[in-house]
Amino acid sequence: MAICNSPVSVTTSSSSSHADSDLDFSIRKRFGGKGKAVADSSLETETEAAAAAVLEAEKSVGEVGSGGDRGESGSQVVRNGENGVAEVAAKFAYRPCAPAHRKVKESPLSSDAIFRQSHAGLFNLCIVVLVAVNSRLIIENLMKYGWLIRAGFWFSSKSLRDWPLFMCCLTLPIFPLAAFVVEKLAQQKYISEQVVVSLHIIITTAAVLFPVLVILRCDSAVLSGVTLMLFACIVWLKLVSFAHTNYDMRAVAKLIDKGDDLSTSLNMDYPYDVNFKSLAYFMVAPTLCYQPSYPRSTCIRKGWVFRQFVKLAIFTGVMGFIIEQYINPIVQNSQHPLKGNFFYALERILKLSVPNLYVWLCMFYCFFHLWLNILAELLRFGDREFYKDWWNAKTVEEYWRMWNMPVHKWMVRHLYFPCLRNGISKGVSVVIAFAISAIFHELCIAVPCHMFKLWAFIGIMFQVPLVLVTNYLQNKFRNSMVGNMIFWLFFSILGQPMCVLLYYHDLMNRKETTESSL
Repeated sequence: MAICNSPVSVTTSSSSSHADSDLDFSIRKRFGGKGKAVADSSLETETEAAAAAVLEAEKSVGEVGSGGDRGESGSQVVRNGENGVAEVAAKFAYRPCAPAHRKVKESPLSSDAIFRQSHAGLFNLCIVVLVAVNSRLIIENLMKYGWLIRAGFWFSSKSLRDWPLFMCCLTLPIFPLAAFVVEKLAQQKYISEQVVVSLHIIITTAAVLFPVLVILRCDSAVLSGVTLMLFACIVWLKLVSFAHTNYDMRAVAKLIDKGDDLSTSLNMDYPYDVNFKSLAYFMVAPTLCYQPSYPRSTCIRKGWVFRQFVKLAIFTGVMGFIIEQYINPIVQNSQHPLKGNFFYALERILKLSVPNLYVWLCMFYCFFHLWLNILAELLRFGDREFYKDWWNAKTVEEYWRMWNMPVHKWMVRHLYFPCLRNGISKGVSVVIAFAISAIFHELCIAVPCHMFKLWAFIGIMFQVPLVLVTNYLQNKFRNSMVGNMIFWLFFSILGQPMCVLLYYHDLMNRKETTESSL
């Protein structure tokens, strides 16, 4: 290949011809040296081949210019030859004889290659479309219905009626204090193990029943009752972990005293000791599993905490806006889903599903990401795996293992494996875990609503057959996302809106019945 037409200009003709021959030799050497085409190169694309040719050619021209007998400096040669070398390399790489197809390749969206590609652009498109569509819906809703958010949404004079629930919340630390006294007596061997277990059962049961009785005896707001029940359930879970962990540590300490070295196999980094400071830290830490010490971060990032609080306020406001502006009108204008026309009920559920899904995702982001990370930062709590990528779960079972890691770790540590160690089968252990979860879901919703319809319990227990179905589909169709779609469909699109409608109409019917009886 001749390169005499290159615009590389030098002072003397001899140096020009010498530079051209060296440049031609460099390019030929880079791509085979024996007249081979660019297709013989191991590069993947023509653009890479052109770029490589540019680099090699520039290097050759630089070497030519470095000789002092040429009568011109190397830097001047390189400067004058840059454009010409690039043009030569481009012409060389894109010659008609250069093959355009070098290897077997799949389309980026094919089933074999789709998960090896980056979809950041499509994700950005979805975000832009989501913002545009919802902005139009918000404007249309405001034009049609006006501003529906009440002035007393965050606080009103009716909120003062909930002072018994607030006082009950302040008394919850009594139960951890009682559990600490019991464990201290057990450490000093003043009471037997049977008495310790009995006292812990009484304390943990009272920690749940006392708030239930207070809520049922008071005509309080549903939101206040839900908040108190969540605190009570968290206290119950923490107390069970505290009692169970100390019980097991006493058993291990007895075995070690007998000469069995179990500390290495159990990976125990701390001795058995009942410490009030450890219990106090555990009760406020973002975890449900007790241990005397936790991994700690080095410092508190005050600026980071402030930014998370700002995000928390923004997304909480977004949730309130969606609830007041969208969900409440839809629910109030809907009939009971089990007492009307099937297609009408389905239309109401699907209409409610989108704003309900937005609220649920905002709730997850606010609580599991923002609030728990804020709490962990303030307490310098190191392990911040509060959730995993549950949105990629291929089965319903994977979702329940990844979306709420504090509860999942508690279930595995204090329920699932203890059941297995006591001879209970794996399937029955899973059902027991779902049953415990269903009971607490029902308590957190039914008690504040002052009615026990078991809708939440049934909804959680319905996950058991979904686990079996999605596991079967995953085993039958490898790398299938059918289970993930089934989860989104039954849990978020149909299940949650159905429960909202059921509880709302049952709550309204209860109020109407109470008012008519009075």
